[in-house]
Amino acid sequence: MAKAKGNRIQVILDCTEKPGSSRYVTTKNRRTTTNRLEIKKYNPSLRKHTLHKEIK
Repeated sequence: MAKAKGNRIQVILDCTEKPGSSRYVTTKNRRTTTNRLEIKKYNPSLRKHTLHKEIK
């Protein structure tokens, strides 16, 4: 992962329904968001919105 400035870090979100089929890269504030992100994002291979969780 690329080096981020300050408290913001890059995280990778992976699909929970079909792991490895859809991944997104986003940033989060390390200080305010201490637990892992869970966001509903679009999965093009499944053609629907699914839950994506932060992976290490």
